Amino acid sequence: MRRFLTHYAAFFRHPDVPRLLATALVMRMPVGMMSLAMLMHLRELSGSFAFAGGMVGTYLVAMAASAPVQGRLIDRYGPRGTLLVTGAVQPLLLGLLLLAQPLHLALAAIAPLAALAGAFVPPMSVLTRTLWRYRFEKPDERRTAFAIDSVLIEINFTVGPALIGLILLVGTPAAAFGATWVFAALAAPLFLLSPARRYWKHAPNAERDLLGPLTERRLLNVYATSSALTFAFGMLEVGYPGFAARAGSPALGGALLAICSIGSGVGGLAYGFMHFALPLERQLPRLLLVMAVPLAAHALVASAWLLAPLALVAGFLIAPALTALSLLVTHYAPERYATEAFTWMSTCVVIGVGAGMAVGGQLVDAVGPWAAFASAAGAGVLAAIVSLPLRRSHAAPAE
Repeated sequence: MRRFLTHYAAFFRHPDVPRLLATALVMRMPVGMMSLAMLMHLRELSGSFAFAGGMVGTYLVAMAASAPVQGRLIDRYGPRGTLLVTGAVQPLLLGLLLLAQPLHLALAAIAPLAALAGAFVPPMSVLTRTLWRYRFEKPDERRTAFAIDSVLIEINFTVGPALIGLILLVGTPAAAFGATWVFAALAAPLFLLSPARRYWKHAPNAERDLLGPLTERRLLNVYATSSALTFAFGMLEVGYPGFAARAGSPALGGALLAICSIGSGVGGLAYGFMHFALPLERQLPRLLLVMAVPLAAHALVASAWLLAPLALVAGFLIAPALTALSLLVTHYAPERYATEAFTWMSTCVVIGVGAGMAVGGQLVDAVGPWAAFASAAGAGVLAAIVSLPLRRSHAAPAE
């Protein structure tokens, strides 16, 4: 334990690190808040979960589609211009959604507003990951930075929905969406005022291929692995609430998701501290295969008392797997594609989670939660298989 504390104390003594981490935590709060807040606000406006869910889906698809374009602009010109535009346009569009009722906006106007708001989301998660690449060059320090970053994302996904739930308990869906709007409006200014820009690098005159980082075969393996892994996460997002509904205790779903997130946070901190002789390309398939074991065991239990510890164990491997994937993107992507490479990973994550939730919902309704859990385990095994070719290509970063 002393070595663990000493390791992280030394890491936090690096110049600007505490402030950068605090900034990352606050500016990414909309990541955990937006979907639920928008869903409940638009459901209140329309009276339909189907309409509200479709609009949230529109928002996420637009966000995934625009991210690589933003990444290429940032690699060429730096983050300032992109953040000035997205940091002004997205709050304006979200404000129109927030005030849709007093402005008497027709429901037909909601869809284009949601799509444009998604297209102009400031790429805060991507910028943070790219920042760690620039800020740290030593492998151990970079691994620790990405591990802590994965933990912070878990905090966002735990605290964000909990905050929305608390506001809904004492207030209105509009109030919950308004709180989300405040965090979204703060995101770009926080980054621009942080020390991040002093570490930023960009190459305006570097020669670029039309397909950018997609020309790097190893990155395609990483992206495919990310999609398969996050497909499993989408299954869990539906499977836990489905299990809770079958058990007659809807609140249990949120508790199981929280337990899984806690396990992920603990696993991320442990992974950031440990040193491994195996290269990342050999660590990743092992992490994914081991994760598939507790996920498969999910399908065999009918008691919440047994499912909770399995959720904790499965979660323990989530942040390490995501950290390893982020490090591989850093390792394989040439510097001229540093930001764009992470945007493609984010796009794959959104697609994977969305597809997992869609398929998981069908399985829960038609077969039962156990089918979603079994499919999540299968997706974990598939992710491990897809990552296997990386074992033969761990010599040097792409240039």
